Amino acid sequence: MKTVNVHEAKTHLSRLLEEVEAGQEVVIARAGRPVARLTALLRERPPRQLGILAGRYNVPEDWDAPLPADVIDRFGGGE
Repeated sequence: MKTVNVHEAKTHLSRLLEEVEAGQEVVIARAGRPVARLTALLRERPPRQLGILAGRYNVPEDWDAPLPADVIDRFGGGE
């Protein structure tokens, strides 16, 4: 965690924000006493939309059928 004084924080805010975006925390101090902590915000994910790919793909009826013996052999499972 990096500590900077208020004057340095005002002077180099853009650089400090880049460091924060990269994952570092910065403490801003006044007269050597910590006053604030500068941290990155967690980005909110948009809510998931169920069924967004509905109708775009067809799942064959035998999707869970056993693999052919030659395919199993290629993976070393037939030994």
